[in-house]
Amino acid sequence: MSDDDQKRRGHTRNARRRSRELALQGLYQWFLNPSDVGEIDAHIQDAPGFDKADRAHYQSLLHGSVRNLEDLIAQIQPFVDRPWAELSPVEKAVLVLGTHEMNTHLDIPYRVVINEAVELTKTFGGTDAFKFINGVLDKVAGQARQAEIRAQ
Repeated sequence: MSDDDQKRRGHTRNARRRSRELALQGLYQWFLNPSDVGEIDAHIQDAPGFDKADRAHYQSLLHGSVRNLEDLIAQIQPFVDRPWAELSPVEKAVLVLGTHEMNTHLDIPYRVVINEAVELTKTFGGTDAFKFINGVLDKVAGQARQAEIRAQ
């Protein structure tokens, strides 16, 4: 791989990471105050650093997560050891984003999706919440990415 290819790949990775962070912030706001997701989206797009995000990925994560929320929660809930209402807003947001990304972005390996969710949780969540997120998303991957897992 040439230096230019590595730089482009690194830029894409960083842009996607930034899009995940911004989508997490938007979904977190939405969980705290379920209002028009368009208003939250507009506010986030005005945030410093938005220009460094992968806009399409951000849009998919934020709007897709809200649009498919009930289905995503139903997919996650069997692997959670307590009622959904008892999860923190950060845990909810990370689980929903990670599950949505796992379902809709098949070009991103499931291990990358889980790792990114764990990193978001380490940054924004409680002390050991990342362990919980890792365990739940690993089980979600077992269903959502069966073919990918079998192929390994």
